Order: sequence, then structure tokens, then C-alpha cells
Amino acid sequence: LNMSVICFLPCRKGSERVPQKNIKPFAGHPCGLIEIKINQLLSSTLITEIILSTNDDEIIDYAKSIKSKKLRLHKRSETLSSSSTSTDDLVAHALELIPDSHILWTHVTSPFIVADDYDAIISEYLKSLNNGYDSLMTTSLIHSFLWDETGPINYNRDIEKWPRTQTLPAIHEVNSAVFLSHSKNFRNFNDRIGKSPLLYPLNKIKSFDIDWPADFSIGECIASTGLVKL
Repeated sequence: LNMSVICFLPCRKGSERVPQKNIKPFAGHPCGLIEIKINQLLSSTLITEIILSTNDDEIIDYAKSIKSKKLRLHKRSETLSSSSTSTDDLVAHALELIPDSHILWTHVTSPFIVADDYDAIISEYLKSLNNGYDSLMTTSLIHSFLWDETGPINYNRDIEKWPRTQTLPAIHEVNSAVFLSHSKNFRNFNDRIGKSPLLYPLNKIKSFDIDWPADFSIGECIASTGLVKL
């Protein structure tokens, strides 16, 4: 296997929930989330190259101003840039751009995952390949009472009606901060993970995702407290 790790950073224009979400000013950064994320990825010692796939001319102009051989810019077609574009279509797109490498798929909407986090995740992933895993995805651990219409799904009320939440079996929620897999899995399974992914839990702040207007405001508050260095 080619052991290089190439980052695939998809970043389309036209967020419906937060207009210009990816490039509007954020926490003192004039070009916002894209500026923060590219700087974090460039600071990683284990990421070989960053491929930014976007149809946003403002983001393209910003990326062109960055003088780094690690950053490769791809102007994405409009057919792959709508809100209805499927993840399967993007998987094929990533494979076309990165045909033979480990692919780290991440998003600008996870601003609190910094270079050291990416390096730790990559290191854990590379070690896991010798232990039966073929990919990695980050998760958020849920220690809560989870129900559906038929009742609880992660504990038995016949044994204990309200057990202590910390004793409940943790449920992993996929937070989409990082997917890490080799391009051969993209090719063989048309997926950004393989058949045996390592689940890599992140804490609440690291896994914070900016999806809604309130998330954008909360994210700026978190950044302003200095809890996380961007």
C-alpha cells in the first residue's frame, strides 16, 4: 500500500442554513472556517497533501493566496456541488482525485480539530491496520437513556428502571469529523470506510460541528473562551 496520507477536503458553495458558512468571518479569522481548517491541515506533520475540492470562487481565490505545495486546488463541477449530491457521488469523486493513498476525509465545519489531533488520529489509524482494522471514523460517545417508540434501546428497565448514565453501554454517534481509509476501500466498497472501521471517540468540544446558525454563534463563543486553540 502507498503509505502517504492525503486529505480530501470537500467544501461546496451555498450552505442553505448558514449563508457563506465556509468563508464568512469566524472568531477573528477574516476568511472563517476555510482559513482555520487549511491552516490546521497544513500544520499536520503526517498529512502529505491537501486536496481542496470546491465550486466556490471566493474559496478558490483564498486558496490561491496560500503559498504551499501541500495544498492542491480542484474546481469541482456544479453537478457535484448541489445540496442533493450524494455521499456516494463524492466517494467516487475523491477516488478519482486520490487513486492510490490513504485518504483522510474531513470538513471545515469541525474547527476545533487541530493539527495535533489529526496527527494523533492518523497515528492510531496506522497502528490499527496491524490489528484487524481497515479504516477509522471519529465518533461522539453517548451515555444517555436512548428510546424509540417501543421503549429503551440501550438498557433493560426490568433490571433497573433508571440506571446511572455512566454505567450505560456507550453508543457511538458518527460525527463526520474524520473518515480515514485507503483508496482501495473506496474502490472496492464505494465507501469512505472499509468493513472493519476503528471507532475513535472525540470529546464534546473537539467533535463540535457547525451546521446551523446557532452552531456558528456557539462555535465563536467556544473559540473566544480560549478552551481550544485554533
